[in-house]
Amino acid sequence: MTNKKKVVLLGATGSIGENTLQVLRAHKDRLELVGIAAQKNTGKLAEIAHEFSVKHVSVFDEKAYAAAKTSGLFPQGTVFHCGLEGLKTVSMLPSADIVLAAIVGTVSLEAIMAAIDAGKDIALASKEILVLGGKFVMQHAKEKGVNILPTDSEHNAIFQCLQGAQNKDFAKIWLTASGGIFRNKPLAELRHVTPEMATCHPNWKMGPKITVDSATMANKGLELIEARWLFDASPVQLDVVIHPQSIVHSMVQFVDGSFLAQLSPPSMTFPIRHCLFYPERVCNDDPVLNFSNLLSLEFVEPDYKRFPCLQLALECLNKGGTAPAVFNSANDVAVASFLRREIAFTDIASVIEKTLNAFNHCEPDSLEQLMETDREAHLLAKRFL
Repeated sequence: MTNKKKVVLLGATGSIGENTLQVLRAHKDRLELVGIAAQKNTGKLAEIAHEFSVKHVSVFDEKAYAAAKTSGLFPQGTVFHCGLEGLKTVSMLPSADIVLAAIVGTVSLEAIMAAIDAGKDIALASKEILVLGGKFVMQHAKEKGVNILPTDSEHNAIFQCLQGAQNKDFAKIWLTASGGIFRNKPLAELRHVTPEMATCHPNWKMGPKITVDSATMANKGLELIEARWLFDASPVQLDVVIHPQSIVHSMVQFVDGSFLAQLSPPSMTFPIRHCLFYPERVCNDDPVLNFSNLLSLEFVEPDYKRFPCLQLALECLNKGGTAPAVFNSANDVAVASFLRREIAFTDIASVIEKTLNAFNHCEPDSLEQLMETDREAHLLAKRFL
């Protein structure tokens, strides 16, 4: 019998977490969940702990942690962990083989670095980790001989297309983007977009923040910056194309003019399964593409007037240094404010631009400097609300 691969799931109660649990259910004979973490949804964590017999549970929120310990909802013998230290502890479990990072934002950055230090492979779905600290995260992983396995559908597609290729072999990486729900909406109407409208995606089921990011295409800008570090690519080797069907998840253009693309239905179970079993491929029962049915694939250039957040992200990609970290932090603040109905949808880009213009950008010397930049940019962005 094959030894089970031991998995730690950070962000177990979110949309990526739910898809990961779906993969785990389908492969109980090959995968074992040994640790889970979430912000404060202890009810869902308890359900997961029971279903998968998970011993180690990390709750980031202190009040939720205290309540969970006395709730009686969790299996007997559950070991609870709290806050950032708890997140780090569960990420470094001696029994773990791989840590799947699916917590939105940069809160899990220190835990990921600790997991790398402990020699754990990382399945990375939290793109903000590399947007903030890509230079240092990738360097640390290289030093420790740890795999960083991209779990976003786009980066996973690129990762698959580049298998067996050398960096000098590719001319350009093309990230595909659905264009979100407002790709055809009249520009004059965007200011009146509500949170309810912006959190509906035509192809994917995701959390509210990332769905808004998809609607503004800030998400694709963050993915460009992430790809720069994942694949050691220069800014001129990275580009975006609108692909409304979300079937071609990304493409690589090689120096000889040929393209390789990865195709699958718009389901996160495909890249998650690929990462958890890498380098092996396993059979699954998920619906696959059926070419006997009519299949139309469209590709169009993005409209940067419609998507100013994407334009700002491209500028940050080219500028480098602290600019991507500032972009990410300002976007976090602006999207949260929009979801609270404090600013208009079109104000998100304005807050990001003002924060970027007000910041003194430089080349960071350490991860700690970048984390301080993240905090400063967060406070600065709040001034522009």
